[in-house]
Amino acid sequence: MTTPAKTPEEWRALLASKGAEPLAFEVTRHAATERAFTGRYEDHWAKGNYNCICCDALLFDASTKFDAGCGWPSFYQSALPGAIEERVDRAHGMVRTETVCANCGAHLGHVFPDGPEPTGLRYCMNSAALQFEPQDKG
Repeated sequence: MTTPAKTPEEWRALLASKGAEPLAFEVTRHAATERAFTGRYEDHWAKGNYNCICCDALLFDASTKFDAGCGWPSFYQSALPGAIEERVDRAHGMVRTETVCANCGAHLGHVFPDGPEPTGLRYCMNSAALQFEPQDKG
């Protein structure tokens, strides 16, 4: 299921209602990148799930998060097959693989082939694109 199209004003209002980080709109809707080591989830290690800040789609399980030392939250696999769409990104004179939410198209970050086993992938995400849902206690 794909999220219906929204105007920039509707996205801004939605993100504000969720208490999103100030850069969330620019990151998710215009593929901006937060500065390394500044995002709320870079050094966050609680059990739970990371969802898309824009549409609440499940993206990552916290058990797949690892410290890549790069300054952004990093995961070695998505929570569900098809949750994340990959696109070729030729911006800034580089060729990288951009990751976006498959449900709403929000820019999340990039994926690199230098992660740990079992996948060898590093999903390097912007905290501003994520919303953490703690694991239920009990």
